[in-house]
Amino acid sequence: MHRASGSLLFAIAFILLGPQARAQQIPAETIQGMLAAQIRTQGFTCEKPLGARKDAKLSRPDRDVWVLKCSNAMYRISRVPDMAAKVEPLR
Repeated sequence: MHRASGSLLFAIAFILLGPQARAQQIPAETIQGMLAAQIRTQGFTCEKPLGARKDAKLSRPDRDVWVLKCSNAMYRISRVPDMAAKVEPLR
């Protein structure tokens, strides 16, 4: 009986702490994180992305315009599918 309860505890621990349980705890990537990663690949610095908001006035159906606030700077980012983003430092 002692051996069976040990196996049962191991099975419960594996289910609770197994790879699927850990995979579900990974936070979803945020829009500010994605925008920061994109502008970094284009040579701009965003130390810590703090927030992003879509600029409804400048956005078009084929072009999204975002304002990204980082801990060290603020950027206006125009995104067109399959092209590099147009990045404008603000301030």
